[in-house]
Amino acid sequence: MTEREISTLRLCAQEELDIVKTFECGQCFRWNRDEKGVYTGVALGYPAHVWAEEGSVYIRSAAPKELWRDYFDLERDYAAASRFQGGEYLDECVRYGMGIRILRQDPWEALCSFIISQCNNISRIKGIVERLCALYGEELFFEGERFFAFPPAERLALLEESDLAPLRSGYRAAYIISAARAVSAGELCLEELITCDGAAAKKALLSLNGVGDKVANCVVLFGLRHMEAFPIDVWIKRALKEHFPPDFDPKTLGDYAGLAQQYIFYYARSEGRNELN
Repeated sequence: MTEREISTLRLCAQEELDIVKTFECGQCFRWNRDEKGVYTGVALGYPAHVWAEEGSVYIRSAAPKELWRDYFDLERDYAAASRFQGGEYLDECVRYGMGIRILRQDPWEALCSFIISQCNNISRIKGIVERLCALYGEELFFEGERFFAFPPAERLALLEESDLAPLRSGYRAAYIISAARAVSAGELCLEELITCDGAAAKKALLSLNGVGDKVANCVVLFGLRHMEAFPIDVWIKRALKEHFPPDFDPKTLGDYAGLAQQYIFYYARSEGRNELN
């Protein structure tokens, strides 16, 4: 990658994409903010800087604008998608979280990252993911800095559990290797899970060693683009208990229940940031 291939692009108006909310709502682990408010990360094999300025969102990278518009799901009408019938609390969550968009992440990266996320906090997840990329990802250079792409399943499938010891990922190492081998061998075709229905995709993921309901739903939503998936973690569980009827069924939120989940998660975590990790 050479400097002359890098360009700065205006992605959209800031009201269409709030980068702080989108990057800080628990759906991704490779974007980090500096003291100036610029996020730097690697997505789909491209390092990039993303920032908001004077009402617009800009990105600097070597990738075409079309790739980033797809990654940030900018063709979807999120105002229309956010018209939920879920009560006053959900309405408040939507107002607070408006600007969140569900990133269209690489399916394998999402699967591996959310396996790592089990019983983990975001800071530690990010550390494990970055060590994994530094050890086994392709080296990339951008703006004079070195970055690493997320390692493909085929690369990790060749490893043994002991090879992941430097990650300090604990019991999750066995699950990472198992998933990588299933994907590499074609036993689990993630691209096919994008085109099938969400329930079938979740069922296929649950066949993997170490993948339970929460991880499967996260992968279905964030990696396989099924917007009806509704992951339930400690934050969502508490919000549902405190603000929704005992018999509440997320399916009643419709095709964009996963977007509602992100609004609830972001609002709950922002209010109780010092109470839970």
